[in-house]
Amino acid sequence: MSIDDLTKGAGEWLSGTGPMCDIVISSRIRLARNVVGYPFLSKTNDVQRRELERSLRGHIQDLDLPDAPFYVDVDGAGDLERRLLVERHLISRQHAEGQGSRGVAIGGRETIALMVNEEDHLRMQVLRSGLQLDELWDEVGRIDDMLGSRVEYAFHKRYGYLTACPTNVGTGIRVSVMLHLPALRMTGEMERVVRAARDMRLAIRGLFGEGTEATGDFYQVSNQTTLGRSEEDIIDDFKHIVIPKIVDYEKQARQVLLREKAVALDDKIWRAYGLLTTARSLSSDETLGLLSHLRMGVNLGRIDLLGIELVNELFVMTQPAHLQKISGSVLNGEERSAVRADYVRQRLGSDN
Repeated sequence: MSIDDLTKGAGEWLSGTGPMCDIVISSRIRLARNVVGYPFLSKTNDVQRRELERSLRGHIQDLDLPDAPFYVDVDGAGDLERRLLVERHLISRQHAEGQGSRGVAIGGRETIALMVNEEDHLRMQVLRSGLQLDELWDEVGRIDDMLGSRVEYAFHKRYGYLTACPTNVGTGIRVSVMLHLPALRMTGEMERVVRAARDMRLAIRGLFGEGTEATGDFYQVSNQTTLGRSEEDIIDDFKHIVIPKIVDYEKQARQVLLREKAVALDDKIWRAYGLLTTARSLSSDETLGLLSHLRMGVNLGRIDLLGIELVNELFVMTQPAHLQKISGSVLNGEERSAVRADYVRQRLGSDN
């Protein structure tokens, strides 16, 4: 398997399955680890980076993992390939834009991404559709144990796992859940949710993580600190308190729209479908906004012409790097908008 194969479809995390999948797009757990005997990456030289990358890549490739990962040399990959991996949430922007020896091992269903020489020496990520935090914790724990039996992690008896960023010190865990919250935005309640989340020391970011806006009504909610709390406590908070509460707010907002603004809601949904099936030019942001309305319409049963998995897949496949990979050519902004519209019409069965 190679990067080119990724454009043939979406990963498991966009399958539209799992608990709360009408609102929870995906859940992710990421662990940060560093190797004893090497400084943090900001202090390593080129030789040390190469040694780390070569050693960790070898250990990863020796693991008996069910998803048969393939390894990508991120340093040697082209800019388009790196941006495609970011669009699929398989590497971070920092990893894509970094310098020196670095790579990522990607599972065949994209449920696993093991980043080497990102901000820390090793970032282990597991990703699933819907709210499946217990399953993710079991999976990443097994990977962590397997790698931990091969390399010695930097660990302090008082502070826990030592990481490049102080907010990850302790467990090194980052729990992140991607939510689709169009009704909260439409009813003007989203800011209240954002304030409440920040009061709980949670980070809320856009579709592609840190520094991005919530385009298409996608919001990533994650913990900001790990020190002084166990992994189980953090996961339990997300599973039983944080995510159910936000999901309930969104469901209430959708019921308000259905009860008080049904005609306006249907108009947004069907206008979105009309534009997506007839437009000849679509920007990335416009497409995400239209797909957001369409996704809510499918989940509310207001439109039954397509399934949720296709809508989810289009969120990623219409991103700039994906379109250029699919078309086999480098495109400027205007060309991408035309290709995007053609691609959406074709996928929705309305190429006329």
